[in-house]
Amino acid sequence: MDALEGSRGSQYEQACTRLHELLVRIAMDEVFRRGPRYRIAGPELNDLAHQAAADALMRIAHKIQEFRGDARFTTWAFRFVVLEVSSKLGRHFWRVSNTRFDLDEWAQVPDRSGIDPVSHWQARELVEAARDAVETALSARQRQVFTAVVNGVPLETLASELETNRNALYKTMFDARKKLRAQLIASGHLSAAG
Repeated sequence: MDALEGSRGSQYEQACTRLHELLVRIAMDEVFRRGPRYRIAGPELNDLAHQAAADALMRIAHKIQEFRGDARFTTWAFRFVVLEVSSKLGRHFWRVSNTRFDLDEWAQVPDRSGIDPVSHWQARELVEAARDAVETALSARQRQVFTAVVNGVPLETLASELETNRNALYKTMFDARKKLRAQLIASGHLSAAG
């Protein structure tokens, strides 16, 4: 750790190389553990792991003065890698994610919600009404944000990609939810009471 504080010379370079090797191993473990959930495999996972490790190394080198020694240095460094992997996976998912649901995905919404098979047909009718409401009641921006959030895109990633902030996204989701609820009440799929 002392070699990293110098930020120059051969000791610094050697320390960075050793730390980078450790960070790559941690990042590889993390992306292989979480990658399948994001439907990422093969060379893309390796690339994401190496990007996350390199970015984590830069952050660690920049923040090395903040290390207080409350934990082992590797534990402290681990946090940076995990955060970088999370960010990279979220951004990758957003880039390859489709912001529209196809019919099969709409059909899976009841399964994701844990609805029992007896109520499945009622849920399917509600899902169809919700799909229609998303297409007709929401603006293009609201539809984009709504479907991205439903698809699990992290808000920080979405805010960055849309060049906005979390509060604006919360407001967009609030307005979209209000419009959807009003249309579902008007069509008789929800009661106004709650």
